[in-house]
Amino acid sequence: MIRSATVADADAIARIYNHYVTDTIVTFEETPLPADEMARRIGLTLGGSWPWFVLEDDGRVQGYAYASPWKSRIGYRFTLESTVYLDPASTGRGFGSELYTALFADIATREVHAVVGGIALPNEASVRLHERFGMTKVAHFPEVGLKFGRWIDVGYWQRTMTWTTTDGAILA
Repeated sequence: MIRSATVADADAIARIYNHYVTDTIVTFEETPLPADEMARRIGLTLGGSWPWFVLEDDGRVQGYAYASPWKSRIGYRFTLESTVYLDPASTGRGFGSELYTALFADIATREVHAVVGGIALPNEASVRLHERFGMTKVAHFPEVGLKFGRWIDVGYWQRTMTWTTTDGAILA
């Protein structure tokens, strides 16, 4: 079941995210987040009226996806950044695709021109997921992150969206 996240999901979301903080290069954070910090982040996203979804299976949050502003300057107001994380025990079950299906369906109802996703490389599973949702690689930054004593590359994938304005015009 996919539903909108609430700050009450912060413990489960922090549990999932903190695996990636402590054990992978997927995020460049190095210190696990307490649930109250995750609740603050969820609140900021939802407070900005941006989507944040969780996927529950067997009554437990198995993953989440959200969209947030890509940059804060006004000229970027039509661009969002997408993010998805899964419980490591739940990968390979199609949950990432289910979450991105819900996320992109929500984004498609908004005045959003572009969605970008940053991926620490290598990460073939994330690359496949983003490309499955129409995102194409638009940038590759070698050695821009440092984690576990080694330099990490980051790639960016992008999808251009369309929306219908209130006067019926389709913008792409």
